[in-house]
Amino acid sequence: MASLRAYWRFAVVAWQFLPLVWSYARDRRRFLLVGGRRSVSSERRTRRAQRLLSSLLTLGPTFIKLGQLLSTRPDVLPPEYVEELSELQDQVPPAEWEAAREVLEAEVGPVEEAFDEFDTDAISGASLGQVYTARLEGERVAVKVRRPGIEPLVNADLRVVSWALPLLLFFVDDARAFSLENLAEEFDKTLREEMDYSREATMLTEIRANFAGDDDVAIPDVYDSHSGERVLTMEYVEGTKISDVDSLDRLGVDRHAVAETLERAYLQMIIEDGVFHADPHPGNLAVREDGTIVFYDFGMSGRVDESVQDRIVDFYVAVANQDIEAILDTLVAMGTLSPEADRATMAEVMELAIADARGESVDQYRVQQIVSKVEDTIYEFPLRLPSNLALVLRVATVVEGVCLTLDPDFDFVTVATDYLGEQGYYERGAREFITETGDQLSESARASLRLAPKLERALDRVDRDDFYVRAAVEDSGGYVDALARRLVTGLLFGAGVVSTGLLYADAATRLAAVAAGGTLVVGLLCWRSFRRRRGPSSASPSGRDGW
Repeated sequence: MASLRAYWRFAVVAWQFLPLVWSYARDRRRFLLVGGRRSVSSERRTRRAQRLLSSLLTLGPTFIKLGQLLSTRPDVLPPEYVEELSELQDQVPPAEWEAAREVLEAEVGPVEEAFDEFDTDAISGASLGQVYTARLEGERVAVKVRRPGIEPLVNADLRVVSWALPLLLFFVDDARAFSLENLAEEFDKTLREEMDYSREATMLTEIRANFAGDDDVAIPDVYDSHSGERVLTMEYVEGTKISDVDSLDRLGVDRHAVAETLERAYLQMIIEDGVFHADPHPGNLAVREDGTIVFYDFGMSGRVDESVQDRIVDFYVAVANQDIEAILDTLVAMGTLSPEADRATMAEVMELAIADARGESVDQYRVQQIVSKVEDTIYEFPLRLPSNLALVLRVATVVEGVCLTLDPDFDFVTVATDYLGEQGYYERGAREFITETGDQLSESARASLRLAPKLERALDRVDRDDFYVRAAVEDSGGYVDALARRLVTGLLFGAGVVSTGLLYADAATRLAAVAAGGTLVVGLLCWRSFRRRRGPSSASPSGRDGW
């Protein structure tokens, strides 16, 4: 039954996306099988992005989540698509209370017995779950309940995505294929984790413990006795939506201070703690009257291993020092930037990005020049996102947007620079540099001591005329073999010509004819060896994908 549902779902999804796939195929081959690429204008991309947005909304919860994830992946989609999909909100009407009640009572027992009071009108509805308010032990709590019947739909949709991926990879280049495969893997993992409220409770509790002594951050407490895999009961913490700047101004909240607190909180989570809240859109962040930031919804959260943390620190330090070469080296080390990238162009892009992050004015003419070099912003760059960095990039992008909403002049780089200095990362970097340099000097000294006796022995052998050099020529392209064949066939051809002439002059006509035939064959072989192309052929440059 599950397989049948998946097949039917695949047909529905294919029908929705067929027009876009058809258009994209024609962008690559004007007449599908033959013809050159079509030029795709920004206006046409925008229209297609709007059709994609409509299709995602039609297909329901799983694909709404996919659209939200795609909106944070400029390495996968062109900017017009990213802009359109960024408007996609995870707000859908809540399910009927009776259906939600069955899910709730399967986890915590009868509602009347489990809670003192329970408001059956959901305060928010999302694609995977909905939130209610209740009272428990005299305290107001928020109760998150997984949407009824969502599991089979998500399982079918994830199967559809896995079936469709090989077809998509057929249409894209290697760099885009790398990003798409990572995206599919990330989407499957993220969606399943987001539906597991037991995991969310664990992550929420761990992150809350990391901020236990920080009065500027508030994270709800979890009621384990009333939580499970499909239900999560938390402390109810009120606050004003972080993007509601008018209300914050009426409350007298310092918006710049809030933005700084938000960035510092995420720097701590990613760089120090290694576990972070990964969905910082304005609906999941609130502000109290005293400026405390409240975090909601830890369904999308992640971990960062120590090696990635070190790379991120290296990146921020390089940005703080405006060391463009160090930034590019770090991006290559992360696996984000291709080593074959045009470093000169990428350096210009990074300079502009740093200036923009610092709130400095950017010369629009220079921007246009750079864009003309790389065609279409980050989508055309040789960038890719490993799966362990995709969530980090999403967080950094969204947090910066929220900070700029709070304070349009917010300097993201300066705050990060100050934070790294306060936490001693510059001193740690200097100590590591000194340690590494010392190790290299020590190794060089040992090598120098080993070199002296070896050099003396070699000079003694030179004095005794007992010094030989062996050389091996690597010929992976077969050039030496080709040259040898040409020399041999050339010598044979020359000898054949001379022999034929001598035999003919000596009136040995029959032998001269045989020699002439052999000489002709050798001559053809020699001619063919010069006609045959050796060495790598140059590939013609491919045009950019149209989307």
